[in-house]
Amino acid sequence: MSQRMKRRLIVVTGTIVVVLVVVLAVVSAATASKTVSVAQALEAQMQGTKIQVTGKVVDNSYSISADVLNFAIYDPDGDPKSQLKVSYDGGVAATFGNQVTAICTGTVDANGVLQCIELVTKCPSKYENATDALSVSQLLGYGSAIEGKPMKVMGSVKSGSLKPAGQGNRLVLVDATGAASGEIAVLYDGAIPDAISDESMLVITGTLTATGKIEATDIALSK
Repeated sequence: MSQRMKRRLIVVTGTIVVVLVVVLAVVSAATASKTVSVAQALEAQMQGTKIQVTGKVVDNSYSISADVLNFAIYDPDGDPKSQLKVSYDGGVAATFGNQVTAICTGTVDANGVLQCIELVTKCPSKYENATDALSVSQLLGYGSAIEGKPMKVMGSVKSGSLKPAGQGNRLVLVDATGAASGEIAVLYDGAIPDAISDESMLVITGTLTATGKIEATDIALSK
């Protein structure tokens, strides 16, 4: 290859690289989201702007209709009365619930609702000692005798039973001993630690309801 051809090739290659850099910069600028607080997201000038906002899920603010999750978030370090409504039509993690930290990315519409295209939930893991906790079989054996009384029960998450809040039973707890009849449904609307998944060993604090389910007040991983 002649020197002239080499120089021409270098110039063409350099031009292509420059064009690619410019295109990537434009695309990145168009797709980048601005990180704002809940209070800032509520300001009128944010409408139509792609933003990312982090907040705590307002208790019992969520509902699911036609596979669309609607809920509200607030800034725990700000005014709790300042709440941003969020609408999300993607898959919802089983950890979703009251007071979970939600990182929402999307665009605020004319009605002040964040149309979320990406939702990440976070809830730190917590652990509870299983000492004095009943097994699922023991709990079922007591039956109505302990109905409505505070208690702790230990067991593992039945595979495929873990669901987000607002969809009926939150999970089904099965006996750690593997007893065939040892399983019980758990009701809970709070945030569930991220580390909990199928077959996780849990310690659940709550009461037994008249319908034979556990009304949980706390869910933790077993130490």
